[in-house]
Amino acid sequence: MIMEKKKFDFWNRIVALVVLVISGFTYLSTIEPGASFWDCGEFIASSYKLEVGHPPGNPVFQLFARFFTIFGNNLQAPVLVNSLSAICSALTIFFLYLTIVFFLKRLVKKGDDGKYTLGGSITIFGSAAVGALAYCFSDTFWFSAVEGEVYAMSSLFTAMVFWAMTKWYEQADQPYANRWIVLISLLMGLSIGVHLLNLLAIPALVFMYYYRMREDATYTLKEYVKIFLISVLILAFLVFLLIPYLPKVAAYVDLFFVNVLGLPYNSGAAFFMLALLGLCFWGMFSTLKKKKVFWNTVLLCCTTILVGFSLFSIIIIRSSAKTPTNEYQPDNAFTLVRYLSREQYGSNPLIYGQYFDAPTELYTPKYWAPLNGKYKRVDGPLSAKYTSEGKMLFPRMWSNADANTIAFYETYTGGKGKAVAGAEHRKPTMHANLTYFFDYQLNWMYWRYFMWNFAGRQNDIHSPNPGDIFYGNWESGIGFLDKFRLGDQSDAPELLIENKGKNHYFLLPLLLGLIGLFFQFNKDRRGCWLVFLMFFMTGIAIVIYLNQPPFQVRERDYAYAGSFYAFSIWIGFAVAAFVSGIQQLLKGKHETVSAVVATAVCLCVPVLMAAQNWDDHNRSN
Repeated sequence: MIMEKKKFDFWNRIVALVVLVISGFTYLSTIEPGASFWDCGEFIASSYKLEVGHPPGNPVFQLFARFFTIFGNNLQAPVLVNSLSAICSALTIFFLYLTIVFFLKRLVKKGDDGKYTLGGSITIFGSAAVGALAYCFSDTFWFSAVEGEVYAMSSLFTAMVFWAMTKWYEQADQPYANRWIVLISLLMGLSIGVHLLNLLAIPALVFMYYYRMREDATYTLKEYVKIFLISVLILAFLVFLLIPYLPKVAAYVDLFFVNVLGLPYNSGAAFFMLALLGLCFWGMFSTLKKKKVFWNTVLLCCTTILVGFSLFSIIIIRSSAKTPTNEYQPDNAFTLVRYLSREQYGSNPLIYGQYFDAPTELYTPKYWAPLNGKYKRVDGPLSAKYTSEGKMLFPRMWSNADANTIAFYETYTGGKGKAVAGAEHRKPTMHANLTYFFDYQLNWMYWRYFMWNFAGRQNDIHSPNPGDIFYGNWESGIGFLDKFRLGDQSDAPELLIENKGKNHYFLLPLLLGLIGLFFQFNKDRRGCWLVFLMFFMTGIAIVIYLNQPPFQVRERDYAYAGSFYAFSIWIGFAVAAFVSGIQQLLKGKHETVSAVVATAVCLCVPVLMAAQNWDDHNRSN
């Protein structure tokens, strides 16, 4: 039985809406009526009156949250902002469904007339529904979906950007297809005002672009490296040049306007932004007139990114209004630069930097600060430079926060390493450095969270460091496996046995994801590489970039939600894998029955996840 394109599109929309309704109902019925710990209270309060929160700010999130709070009073503000997160999260699941459909359409065979059979259509819809609902009920994403935090909206931007690129891929040969790339640029610019996590989708988008431009070509390793380097350069341009240096240039233009021309603060910064946007618009019309398509598209993308990024002007405007919450008081261009760079938090070394006991040289930096209508050079807070002897390549053990942190590092170094003049503790060897990286940063601070979502969770008691077999581990519910890893805990106290965070999935989501991964790799290696890039860049790459010290004050799994999003795509592929396997056994017969059975069986996994997670993710009371 063949399904016409119109009928396919109709049922695709119906299933997508069903997934949206299920996720929307789940999140809206489990949101909390108030504020939870950490940043939620600040986000809700600062959004309600458009005040200035902690660096580096989130003006786009605040604008949407402020809009939601218009529909209630101050007592209803928390639940309204939490509702924003719930709706953003439900829409994320909706776009995930559509994205999985795109990848499945590349695999499921069409007939000679280019149409799908009924069985093939059910395979596509069922796969996408299973993958989307598995992510809907996953531990990490559900946690962020029901509170007033930025991560729900950040996930929505990531989902929209990836979906928009699939739309471009499908329409690349049609007129005006590049509007999807321009939309992506606008979304990227806006997402900076929520969280920078969305930018990590860029490598996957660049590869998708090149794949579509040369769809039938075979790429060499050299070409793969070239494309990856281009994607990294685009990402580096945005993160290390545009975001930090554009405000800095605006600040120095403002310095000229204030100190030389005698105009008010921020007049130069405003002039600079208007002139820059004016230059972009001139360039767009000029390239349009000369029919230079590529450069016109580049300028359109740059302009839309700038338009989105320009919403950070809200920070200066509201700070100048002297709102009650006015953290860092970024009411001028120079203070805004330090606000955006999160200067007060310091920075973690990435490729080359200090180890935890590196000797320092003290110095006093100079700042431009607003004083009596002018900018004056003033002394900043006392700072430290690390000597070259105390630095190393890929430094992982770098924090000297307290004695406990250093003691924790020494469980890896054993007091061994290179002696450094002026330092009490030796510089770690690269072996100890990498052992810490793989054991703590990668295993404990990423793979443990990954297993929480797709294998099961022991409890929701915070465990800042590995080694404690009673708190915060992953736990599958498979007796002999858990006993081998964590010992016999059958006689544990009620606090642990009855903990609502004890969620067992019996490794089923993990197994489905691995089956889907190998199935996609076997059938569509390009598509698999795109999903893997999303998985890696929003997971392991973040681990490397954050370079987290031990004794984190809270669990940090929310930072890796994008990686779990990508893995959920592979969970969806498991349905197609089972249909393919059944079809091989039945020699191509009963395709429709195979698709229905595989979908029904695999849907039991998200149902299991929902049943296990509901009690500890339901904050409605």
